[in-house]
Amino acid sequence: MTKRKLQHFEEMKTFNNVFEPSYYDILNNDFILKGKWNRDYFKNNNPIVLELGCGKGEYTIALAKKNPNKNYIGIDIKGARIWKGSKDATEQKLYNVAFVRMSIENINSFFLSNEVSEIWITFPDPQLKKVKKRLSSSRFLSLYQKIVVDDCIIHLKTDSNILHKYTKTLLSRNKLKIIEFTDDLYCSNISNDILSIKTHYEKIYLEKQMKITYIKFILDKSINIKEGKFHF
Repeated sequence: MTKRKLQHFEEMKTFNNVFEPSYYDILNNDFILKGKWNRDYFKNNNPIVLELGCGKGEYTIALAKKNPNKNYIGIDIKGARIWKGSKDATEQKLYNVAFVRMSIENINSFFLSNEVSEIWITFPDPQLKKVKKRLSSSRFLSLYQKIVVDDCIIHLKTDSNILHKYTKTLLSRNKLKIIEFTDDLYCSNISNDILSIKTHYEKIYLEKQMKITYIKFILDKSINIKEGKFHF
């Protein structure tokens, strides 16, 4: 590990908006803020929105600035990335922002049923060879069902046309309502100031003239989501 990364990790320990529980902390116990994020951290009753695989936290920060009446939590497994978002939120005095360093597979240990009102999945690894690891797979959607409110909105923004098609097909086959979608966001009529927020990686993709795709859908908690076999 480089000296710079070590410095970032040490600095991150001084930020009040970052949580880094160890694997053993949640192995047999839920995270201490599960079901208590609003009461004990945000100190309000505003809706909680997650950004999964938040990277450097650009989307989390931008959304929090545009929507001060919502609480935002960015989640990523890589602390070196989270450092940037947590530092920006600290310097900008954004009190409706938090970051958690964890594996998204453990998300049910961090949030209670009906605690999350909305989810953003921004440029995740498309996991071309490991369907179960896709953040929009039936496995992960089933995990989200346990923590979200009824009719929770989920957004998927990705440069991967394969992940886009896979997700759209999965949703359709399971009769999950798709509100809007496009396989070329910036040439569509649904782009707005929120969807136009660009992450570090998105800017790279656009410079390479790659198309950005988007899906917005409702996660019905009553549906037993099945995977199926898709070929693209």
